Amino acid sequence: MADARRMSAPQPKGATGVVVFADGRRVWGRGFGAEGEAVGELCFNTAMTGYQEVMTDPSYAKQVIAFTFPHIGNVGANDEDVEAAEAHALGCLVREVVTEPSNYRANEGFSDWMRKWGRIGISGVDTRALTKLVREEGPPTVVIAHNVNGDFDLDRLQKLAAEWPGLEGMDLAKDVSRLQVERWTGGKWEWGQGYDLGGDDPDRPHVVAVDYGNKRNIFRNLVEAGARVTVVPATATFEEIMAHEPDGFFLSNGPGDPAATGEYAVPVIRQMLETGKPLFGICLGHQMLALAVGGKTSKMFQGHRGANHPVKRLSDGRVEITSMNHGFAVEREGLPENVRETHVSLFDDSNCGIELIDRPAFSVQYHPEASPGPQDSFYLFQRFVKQLTKET
Repeated sequence: MADARRMSAPQPKGATGVVVFADGRRVWGRGFGAEGEAVGELCFNTAMTGYQEVMTDPSYAKQVIAFTFPHIGNVGANDEDVEAAEAHALGCLVREVVTEPSNYRANEGFSDWMRKWGRIGISGVDTRALTKLVREEGPPTVVIAHNVNGDFDLDRLQKLAAEWPGLEGMDLAKDVSRLQVERWTGGKWEWGQGYDLGGDDPDRPHVVAVDYGNKRNIFRNLVEAGARVTVVPATATFEEIMAHEPDGFFLSNGPGDPAATGEYAVPVIRQMLETGKPLFGICLGHQMLALAVGGKTSKMFQGHRGANHPVKRLSDGRVEITSMNHGFAVEREGLPENVRETHVSLFDDSNCGIELIDRPAFSVQYHPEASPGPQDSFYLFQRFVKQLTKET
């Protein structure tokens, strides 16, 4: 119904959803999920499965997702395939109309699930044309809107998009982080059994994880690898963290500009490093570690988002297929001498991992916990827990 090559066309008959760009371009479709409007950054995701996990990933805060895979929502929604307590992406754009669920695990349709969480969807969109647009122009600011009567004030929506400041300089970790300390229990999901409820054994090495906008599957993988996990808010002080007597530290993924989050996170991480205890970071946590040791981060032209990104491990040349979701990257130039680059993207040669050579600290830009995505990188959790075991 919508084609990004005809983005100045008048509203077609039956259109109940629209994406309005800051420059006035627009894409029409049929709305589903919640009615309303939201402004943010448009990005695309190439995963073929896991739309619930993607929509609930806190790293997608303030973003609208165009799914390149055409059939989204066809297996419905359930209470298990989520990565946070609520949906964090503003909305999504899909090619085909969302159908009734066709999966024994579904307990509601995807459109109903989107409505429940106040998230807007638009179907009938040429998402691959939008993907090409993002690849050529970078991620634009858009307003996504749904009205069952098809009533839209396009001038007002364009103004909303034009006035939105963008993600650079925006700290979103505080917005999505938990506010209370939580003892995490529960391992990986098993077919026919659900999630393992273990992980609270006091004899396990103890990890304190800083929640900048974590995905639940990260903690499940830490438990699976043998750790006991306590999760603290993004703004936790070093003293508050150490009060839990950790054997090591974990820095989670999250949304927004790492430099902005680093204003309060970096001083705490530097104190963590001074203890000499093992530290592991993922995604935003990777960027936080780089900033803490004197590196820099920058906004990427289009970002990396999907479940099929090849990453090369420099120690042995092995290629891992990974899940990614980030719009900022660590700059290779300027990393200090005690930092070794460990992984690079085979798509654009951007940095995807570092380790410190003088203490047990490392991080990766991609998501080794996947969900959705491949399981090639679970060894990183095992490596971290092995370091913790040496310390205890």
